[in-house]
Amino acid sequence: MSSPRERNAHSKGPKKSGQRAFNRKPDNGSDEWLWGWHAVAAALSNDKRSAPQRLLATPDRAKELESRFGRPKALEVVESAAIGQILPQGAVHQGVALRIPLLESVALQDFDARRGAVLLMLDQVTDPQNVGAILRSAAAFGAAGVILQDRHAPKLTGALAKAAVGAVDKIPTAHVVNLSRALETLADLGWRAIGLDGHADAYLEQALDGGPTVLVLGSEGEGLRRLVSEHCDQLAKISMPGGFESLNVSAAAAVALYEASRTRP
Repeated sequence: MSSPRERNAHSKGPKKSGQRAFNRKPDNGSDEWLWGWHAVAAALSNDKRSAPQRLLATPDRAKELESRFGRPKALEVVESAAIGQILPQGAVHQGVALRIPLLESVALQDFDARRGAVLLMLDQVTDPQNVGAILRSAAAFGAAGVILQDRHAPKLTGALAKAAVGAVDKIPTAHVVNLSRALETLADLGWRAIGLDGHADAYLEQALDGGPTVLVLGSEGEGLRRLVSEHCDQLAKISMPGGFESLNVSAAAAVALYEASRTRP
């Protein structure tokens, strides 16, 4: 008598000739996958990236990749369903997925404290969609970089990279263990930190002076933690004439970056 595993295998029917088998569960290294056309194309264009480990694409997307990058060595042409089977459930992959090592973190000293330069620091902002949207805004407004925590920040892959629409590979990111100590280091390097706080007395446009600035944003629920807040040179709030006092953190980052861009020389 056949085992349940054998009966299940026979019930699926024979595989079509040339069809590659894929596990239905996400790949064990699923946190190293990028998906979505813009995220994958930006990663392949980034010469600071390591070589791709796997590159899955539907036939149409494979043609686009080849016309732009030549024939990548890691390219595997598969059907859309096969890509979905190895990614987390619900991943909108747009016909392409890339497994590639994570980008290396940059050092704080690598950020140029020139006049008009702006950095974003995120204090326990953990939602991948929010972080991805913030990276996208940072790229749009020409920020010098984004500073994240080592432990309390999502990896720059997956849904985050999809939401960032390629900005993961366009904005330098630094990962630090302690944000307070990072602010001390940045102060020594010539940066001035402004913490976003809805209860502050000053408005952000009043606090900005056109110098190298770190905009520090906290999580939506708790805001800035006390020690991080105390290491900021000034706290400021976003002017909201409509009277609605709460903004999504990614929206607040976009507004803050716009305000900072107005003070550039």
